[in-house]
Amino acid sequence: MTSILKADNIQDADGNNIINESSNTITIGASGDTTNVIGTLNKDGVAVANTPYFYGELAAAQTITRGTATKITGMTNDEQDSATAFDGTTFTVPSGQGGRYYIEGVVTAAYGDIGQDGEETVAYIYKGGSEIKQATIRTSSSVTGTGRTITTVASGIFNLSASDTIELYATITDASGGNGNAAANRTSIAGYKLIE
Repeated sequence: MTSILKADNIQDADGNNIINESSNTITIGASGDTTNVIGTLNKDGVAVANTPYFYGELAAAQTITRGTATKITGMTNDEQDSATAFDGTTFTVPSGQGGRYYIEGVVTAAYGDIGQDGEETVAYIYKGGSEIKQATIRTSSSVTGTGRTITTVASGIFNLSASDTIELYATITDASGGNGNAAANRTSIAGYKLIE
């Protein structure tokens, strides 16, 4: 059942206008009044927040097989999760929370134990098991002593539906053939729903 309240003016007990509608303009309060709005309003005047949101950092270094796109797991350090929708590896859009989301995946590859000659670091954002965003940094394998650590950030705004999953993948390529690591505390994933 829908209830509708129609009024041109709403006044307080002293007869002062609290809300006044005139010429398709709604005035809240009067000169000298303080008006408090709790929260953030969207374009329709509905209070909203950037939720759900999630964040997690890689708790321990993860070895990545050379040149192979690998899912990053165990991002439980400093984990934040407003909707109990992120398990440290996968964010699942909660029921009724579809919409536009900002998602950011950060991969820091550590090549220090395998010659300090990192050649390529790739960060991927996956939706439902398929890549939707990629960011790559390549260095020259002919330069000696370069590429000890390389950080790559993939980010974007994506339309997500309830039950869609978001994950972070990485490819780490060492010039001399070793397996690099996704660095703990410096590899992370984050996201939040946009206010519209």
